[in-house]
Amino acid sequence: AARACRGFVPLALLPSRQVLLWGLQACRHAVVGSCAPPDSAEDGSFSHPESNLPSPVKQEQAKAETLPNLNAKILYEDWDDVPPSSALEEISEEEAIQIIAEPILPLQSSTLRDYVDHSETLAKLVHLGVDLSQVEKRQKAGQLLLTLDFEKDIRKILLFLKDVGVEDNQLGSFLTKNPYILGEDLEALETRVAYLKSKKFDEAEIAQMVSRAPYLLLFSVERLDNRLGFFKNELGLSVKKTKDLVIRLPRLLTGKLEPVKENLQVCQIELGFQPNEVQQIVFKTPKILTANKKRLKQTFDYLHNIMGIPHHMLTRFPQVFNSKLLRIKERHTFLRFLGRAQYDPAQPSYISLDQLVSLPDEVFCTEIAKVSIQDFERFLKTL
Repeated sequence: AARACRGFVPLALLPSRQVLLWGLQACRHAVVGSCAPPDSAEDGSFSHPESNLPSPVKQEQAKAETLPNLNAKILYEDWDDVPPSSALEEISEEEAIQIIAEPILPLQSSTLRDYVDHSETLAKLVHLGVDLSQVEKRQKAGQLLLTLDFEKDIRKILLFLKDVGVEDNQLGSFLTKNPYILGEDLEALETRVAYLKSKKFDEAEIAQMVSRAPYLLLFSVERLDNRLGFFKNELGLSVKKTKDLVIRLPRLLTGKLEPVKENLQVCQIELGFQPNEVQQIVFKTPKILTANKKRLKQTFDYLHNIMGIPHHMLTRFPQVFNSKLLRIKERHTFLRFLGRAQYDPAQPSYISLDQLVSLPDEVFCTEIAKVSIQDFERFLKTL
C-alpha cells in the first residue's frame, strides 16, 4: 500500500473528465489490489502487481481485463446532454450566415445615444419628444433613465402629469427640462398637488404653474410652504396677491432666494424706493425680483437721472425695467431730437413710459414721434 500511494495524485487537482475516466478504470483494476492509475507502471515507479499474485487471482484478473474499455466516446454516448461544441469547430456557410452579431453595449459612454437601440425606455422617451442630448447634460439624469423601466416606473408618472394638466405635446419638453421627476415617488407627487389645492390654487392654475416651472413638484410640501410664506411676509402681500404673484411667475417657488433678497435690497437701498413702492413694483412686474442686478441699476440710472422720471412714475409703470436699455436710449434720444420727449402727465404731448417701450417701431414712429419709420432708421445710423 505504501508503494502504491507513492504516486497518488489528489482528485481535486485532476480535470473532472479525467477523474471520471480514472475512476472507472481504477474500479476495473481493484480486483487485483492496485490503487494506482492504470498507466502508473509505465513510468517505472511501481512494480507490476501481477508478478506476486497466486494463480486463482490471475484468473480473476484475466476475466477483468476482458471487460470493454470505457473510453470518452462511449461515456458521451450514455449522457443525455451533447458535449459542448469547440470554438475551433468548423461550421458550414449556411450556418455562418444565420449567426446574428448583436452590437456591443458600451460599458461606459458620455452620451445616451449609444444606449437608445438597447433600451426600450429611452426609445419610448425619444418617441415622446424628449431631447436626450439635453437630458445627458443634467447631473446624473442619464444614469437615472437607464435604471428605469418604462412600464413599471415611467408610465404612472406620465399619467399623473396628464392628470395634473400637462398637455401631451408638452410632455417631451417637460421631461427634457426635468427628467428627475421620473424617479420621484408617485404618492409624494400627489401629496404636493394636494397641498397646492389646499392653498386654494385651482386645477387650471396648478397646470399653468407646473408647465411653466417643471421643477415645482420636486419641492416638498414644507419647502413650498416656506416659499409662499417668504414672499407673503417679505413683500407684505395678502394671501390672494401672493397666490397671484407665484401664478404669474411660478419659478419664484423653485429658484434661489439669494438673488431675490439682493434685488429687494437694491430697490430700497440703492434705488431709493419706499417699501410700499417696492410692493407695487413687484406685484405688477414679478420679473424684477429675478432681474440682473447690474442691469436693473443701469436702467434705473438712465430713466431717473438722464430722462428725469421720478420714483412715483416708475412705480406706476414698472414694466419699463423689463425693456432693453438700448431701446429706451434710442427712442428717448430720437424724441429729444424732435422736441417731443415729454414724460410729465401734467404737460401737453405727454408720452407714457408704457408707450415709449412697448409699441412696435412703426407704431411708435407714426403715433408717438409723428414721423415715418425711415426717418427713425436714418437717425439711428447717426448714433
